Amino acid sequence: MILASLSAILLGLSAVEAALPYKGVDWSSAIVEEKAGVSYKSASGTAQPLERILVESGVNTVRQRIWVTPSGGTYNLAYNIELAKRAKAAGLGVYLNFHYSDTWADPAHQAIPSGWPSGINDLAWKLYNYTLDVSNAFQDAGAQPTIMSIGNEITAGMLWPTGRTSSWANIARLLHSASAAIKDSRLNPQPKIMIHLDNGWNWGTQNNWYTNVLKQGTLVPSDFDQMGVSFYPFYSASATLSSLKTSLTNMANTWGKEVLVVETDWPTSCPSPSQSFPSDAKSIPFAAAGQTTWITKIAEVVASVKGGVGLFYWEPAWIHNANLGSSCANNCMFSNSGQALSSMAVFKSI
Repeated sequence: MILASLSAILLGLSAVEAALPYKGVDWSSAIVEEKAGVSYKSASGTAQPLERILVESGVNTVRQRIWVTPSGGTYNLAYNIELAKRAKAAGLGVYLNFHYSDTWADPAHQAIPSGWPSGINDLAWKLYNYTLDVSNAFQDAGAQPTIMSIGNEITAGMLWPTGRTSSWANIARLLHSASAAIKDSRLNPQPKIMIHLDNGWNWGTQNNWYTNVLKQGTLVPSDFDQMGVSFYPFYSASATLSSLKTSLTNMANTWGKEVLVVETDWPTSCPSPSQSFPSDAKSIPFAAAGQTTWITKIAEVVASVKGGVGLFYWEPAWIHNANLGSSCANNCMFSNSGQALSSMAVFKSI
């Protein structure tokens, strides 16, 4: 009896120790969907604010993108503060994802915001002041982020053409300026500062990027705390879970930073994928049950890595854009009517 009780206690401790500190989703388009008439419901069918459904599903942090001067104002500073205040009121942490553009920033798009200079000295100064102003605005609104990512999927650089990878020195300078602004801001407590690249499964990509940018000497290791990666199953057959583990392990061992998967999805419908899925994911069904399996497997990988601290699902509630930019028809974790799928409960167990 004593041995059985001890075993139960040890199992409980293991479960707690394995839990990820950051269990999140990107909910950037929540206000967009609500303005389009979406009323979100729990898995049981009860109408509730989206943030309440997320909390009850085990989510503890929400990610949201910020654009500089977007057309129509969606995803701008005011939009993000409104969203962040809702999150904080519900007890959620906020992870603010700077795109440093007026629109999408990703490996194929990193346009300098309208009206910003392009010369490196003036651009670095503008970037510093913009980041400082945004940081202070969040502090003044009582919506302090717990994580701030200085750029989104900047594998090919940021603020093009100045910050392309043809000039690692410029990238290092820009990132140092953004980091300095956050540290110089009134934010209290100070958030974790993250650098975010895509293709998290590809150790060669991660190694090449960080080696090149850090050897410039301008961006120093103390300028950031976390390395975030995107990891999707439908863009490359090489994106296996085993390669993700190798990449994250090498990243953590090489640079000693916390590592997170900050974007991932799994489809409930994918009749015509543009590419073959990775070999170790082909048995996972395109269904809510498959989403649960996929998220659980990634969480296990992240938790197994020294410094592995989080996982974020990308825009599970953006039901009017259900393919979420992929060749799969639907990657959302909510039905077309706004009801949470059973897969939302997976965050309680990771």
